[in-house]
Amino acid sequence: MQQEAGARGEDLEVWIDQDLCTGDGICAQYAPEVFELDIDGLAYVKSPQDELLQDRGATTPVPLPLLTDVIDSARECPGECIHVRRVSDSVEVYGPDAG
Repeated sequence: MQQEAGARGEDLEVWIDQDLCTGDGICAQYAPEVFELDIDGLAYVKSPQDELLQDRGATTPVPLPLLTDVIDSARECPGECIHVRRVSDSVEVYGPDAG
């Protein structure tokens, strides 16, 4: 059922819990358009305008062409700190809290 969320055309957003980030940079390797490591060594999401969003809990839309890369980032993240959720109801569909 998790695979269906983005496939049904629902808008998804992603955020990173920096308290759990290990700074491995796997997310930035998979989807550099969405994730970036900052000088503090932690990963953050980027806005659609390529701006680093450093506020805690900041979210950014998941572009449909990058959905697989963002999901792979969440799955491969050693810190289990990447959360992908539906915009409509804030239900996590990929990441450590996905049901």
